Amino acid sequence: MNIVAFDQGPLTEILGAAEAPGDAQFELGRAAWGFGGVHGGLALAMLVRAMQAKAPGQSLRRVSGQFRRPLRAPFAMETQEDHAGNSVRWLSGQIVQGATSCVAATAIFATPGGAHAQRLAAEMPAAPPPSACPIFTVPPEFVPFSTRTEIRAVGDARPYARGGRAELIAWVRLREDDLPPDEARTVVLLDALAPSYAAILDTPVPIPTVTLSVTWSGADGRRGETVTTARSPWILLRAQTELASDDGWLHERIDAWTAEGAHLATADQLRVVRQAR
Repeated sequence: MNIVAFDQGPLTEILGAAEAPGDAQFELGRAAWGFGGVHGGLALAMLVRAMQAKAPGQSLRRVSGQFRRPLRAPFAMETQEDHAGNSVRWLSGQIVQGATSCVAATAIFATPGGAHAQRLAAEMPAAPPPSACPIFTVPPEFVPFSTRTEIRAVGDARPYARGGRAELIAWVRLREDDLPPDEARTVVLLDALAPSYAAILDTPVPIPTVTLSVTWSGADGRRGETVTTARSPWILLRAQTELASDDGWLHERIDAWTAEGAHLATADQLRVVRQAR
């Protein structure tokens, strides 16, 4: 079996290799790790690229991922078409280690055109440009993948600063290139911040993602055309924990805007608070 190994390789190469995984085994070094394994947004973005390759000429409307096991060893990727209608296609994919499914995803693709509706989207919060915002550094020993992103905090809220709201707002970009965000990059960046629930805590505890779903605001074409108005690699994120149960299950909403002010996507995360070891 072919082993495709990336230690310090750029994300463009990792995502490019994911477009036609075949029978390859992927091995990602610690520079691609989040907390405890391969960064969840990157893993889901790889599946996005693999599924996009099977839906040429159609736009990605939504992707939903389930994170079942941490990725710490070489893994394989599988994709398949589940159903195809006149204008909508459903695809699925998974990342497996041996016989174990570690990450599973479903995606909805649509043919451009058809009905039209009045556009509605979340309003972008007031924010200074990235250059006017302080850099927020995530300790790389805690999250190695953080060295691949740049985060510029907006406002006073910070993770584990015991603030009054479970909300974080920040500009984020990939350090490796100046390309505007396509769908895969958007998925990676939507998972770049600390959990917004951490803003009301004062002690670091694990808050892993169980599911992550991303819905794009609108597209009128093929891959990449969801962000045709974007010219900057920066996107603004507002993450809010909207629901927290007393047994630690959290619902988080993350909205993303381009630097030009266009709403890009909305993500929903189901997280769970774990006891610190």
